[in-house]
Amino acid sequence: MSIKLRLFHSAAWLLALVWLAGCASSPAGPEARQALAPSGTLRAALYQGTPTSILRDGANGEPRGVGYELGREMARRLGVPYEPVVYPNNAAVLEAVSSGKADVAFTNASPARAKVLDFSAPFLEIELGYLARAASPVASLADVDKPGMRIGVTEHSSSDAVLSRELKNATVVRTKTVKAGAEMLAQGQLDAYATNKATLFEMADSVPGARVLDGRWGLERHAIGVPKGRDAGLPFLRRFAEDVKAEGLVNAAAQRAGLRGAL
Repeated sequence: MSIKLRLFHSAAWLLALVWLAGCASSPAGPEARQALAPSGTLRAALYQGTPTSILRDGANGEPRGVGYELGREMARRLGVPYEPVVYPNNAAVLEAVSSGKADVAFTNASPARAKVLDFSAPFLEIELGYLARAASPVASLADVDKPGMRIGVTEHSSSDAVLSRELKNATVVRTKTVKAGAEMLAQGQLDAYATNKATLFEMADSVPGARVLDGRWGLERHAIGVPKGRDAGLPFLRRFAEDVKAEGLVNAAAQRAGLRGAL
């Protein structure tokens, strides 16, 4: 074999090693594993009804969703079993993780939430908007904050916190779950519903004639959150968030979940 050919094979072998190293990204040491999954199982807190967290496939009931898939991949790279724990709403998810009943959440990393959770860098950005019912007097964002308008939000959500402060004329109506909000919208008990557009498009599929309004009133930056005090796991967490985004895993999970409204 000529020197040039040997050099070519050596270079190819080196590139293969680099590629394999990239595929084995986010390696977890024992300290990170103990910090992020202290029970020996990664308990991912999720909430039903949104592609950013978890949905059930209508045909076979199989779970899908960005949070669900990232939790499963995180458990795999940590080398521990995966336990998705589904809650009725995001407020319950945040309470479970902040109290240590669950280990990780995939949610909007707002400044208020950063006081009780440690977050990775964002892996997904989603517009915040409104879903208006059929024949609603709310036809654009300019129509929202007017007397008599009933704007639904999920109780204790980021939308609740912001719009309860920002809307001066409309009435903010709190619902326990996204599903309850969709039902109220369909029954004409609300004029519009506010949350991230990924959830709004999902709601629109179950509310005949409903439409997601053009424009946005804010932006959610979804990141991976863990309870305070798990510092030994933070380097892994931050590297994992960067890796799954760079490797296309976030986009693939979003496509499988039918997520719309992401930037």
